[in-house]
Amino acid sequence: MKKLFAIVALSSVMFACNNKQKQDEAIRQQAIQKQVQVKAIKDSIRLDSFAKTEAIKKEKVKEDARVAAAYAAGKHSSGRNYTSSSGYGGTQPTARKKGWSDAAKGAVIGGAAGAVGGALIDRNHGQGAIIGGVVGAGSGYLIGRGKDKKSGRVQ
Repeated sequence: MKKLFAIVALSSVMFACNNKQKQDEAIRQQAIQKQVQVKAIKDSIRLDSFAKTEAIKKEKVKEDARVAAAYAAGKHSSGRNYTSSSGYGGTQPTARKKGWSDAAKGAVIGGAAGAVGGALIDRNHGQGAIIGGVVGAGSGYLIGRGKDKKSGRVQ
């Protein structure tokens, strides 16, 4: 009886290990196929966007040629506007952000903190507040200006 139990246990362990490897291999194959499909979709989307961009560029060149021909023919004095709707010659400026810039906020906060710190540190409170305020405002401005450059508000 002990031998029979040992044989059954050993065979079930062998069967379980073998079956698990096949399942793992099947899961790996499915994952690889999904990755290939996702990559193919991304590549097709990229190619499609390139094709659209090229079509837009060709259309703009044709429109520019029509505008140049209209100006050369002297039709520009008829009062019609022959310019393209996308703007001729460059990108459109972005809308300016309203409110305080990070540089201005940094200068005010740094100046206030520097004035308080300078007044507390120096024996002559007025002189310490002035020096601390100037130094704090300058450093706050520089930090805020760096943030403005990163966000694209200033170039």
